[in-house]
Amino acid sequence: MTILDERGGPARITLTEVAHHAGVSRSTVSLVLRGSPLVAAETRERVQAAIEALGYVYNRGAATLRAARTDTVGLLVCEINNSFYGELTAGVDDVLGEQGVVAFLANTAESGERQDRYLQRMREQNVDGVIICPAAGTSPTLLDRLRQWQLPVVQALRFLSAREGDYAGVDYEFGMEMVTEHLLRIGHRRIAFVGGNLSHSAFAGRRVGFTAALRRHGLTPDLVVRCPATRRGGLDAVGPLMDLADPPTAMLCYNDLVAFGVMLGLEARGLRAGRDIAVTGFDDMAEAAMSRPALTTVATSARQIGQEAARLLLRRIADPQGAPERVILPARLVVRESCGAMRVQPDKHQ
Repeated sequence: MTILDERGGPARITLTEVAHHAGVSRSTVSLVLRGSPLVAAETRERVQAAIEALGYVYNRGAATLRAARTDTVGLLVCEINNSFYGELTAGVDDVLGEQGVVAFLANTAESGERQDRYLQRMREQNVDGVIICPAAGTSPTLLDRLRQWQLPVVQALRFLSAREGDYAGVDYEFGMEMVTEHLLRIGHRRIAFVGGNLSHSAFAGRRVGFTAALRRHGLTPDLVVRCPATRRGGLDAVGPLMDLADPPTAMLCYNDLVAFGVMLGLEARGLRAGRDIAVTGFDDMAEAAMSRPALTTVATSARQIGQEAARLLLRRIADPQGAPERVILPARLVVRESCGAMRVQPDKHQ
């Protein structure tokens, strides 16, 4: 096929035309041209067939000048001491390592000021893009600033806007609904939500799921304890809850770390999770299966989120003008001993 321009000469075929002909995105065509292994063999063959049919010529020199890439990216996490973020980082490295790209890791410690400082330093180092788990309280205008900098960005685990920008995360709302429904099915009606003292999209999604499940059963979600999402936070939350005139029979925790702290607090009172009171977590850290009792929780696949975030960033770097993408992984309920459901004759009032 020969396409002529308005003067009757051969027209220059664009990347967009190749993408349209192959039925894929511009970023996919760009990845094929750069020999990326991220593209499936069938898709690669379709793109190459379109290139041949249209007579597209890849101007590698111009592409190199446009890219001026450093093969480095920034990775900003908010709690480097939480092993969940270690799994996320490993997932990012799985994908970037295959491409010869190096990630600079920074810990914002939930500080917007530190986050801004690291982003500025990464910009000065001319990173090709950034993956960011936004610190609590970050303004959505950060996305506008990064766009002005022409710095590709992917939000991971938390998002600043439900509609704008690329995002990789998990369905927190559905995950929390699942575990709340599980506790309701095994007979609990007095359920406390424990943990999370910072406002961000991951907390909001969990809270919405918890509230929706209780209200479907005609229950009021009035037992909510905001505390640091740490072992200490969970430990300290136990006393005030158990000292209530009508204490909860189940404690549904913001994350696994809070749940581990709650179980320690119960043990200090001579109580045991899964026997005297149900306890659940969220994340399914490696420690959850090895705790005693083993923790009922919601698996959120941190490593896979990291992998998806890295793939998103590579696609965004290849195609800065492409449509925003959002990858939402499903949550999965993992039932173990701490909720009491595995006992032959569960008796939450024992």
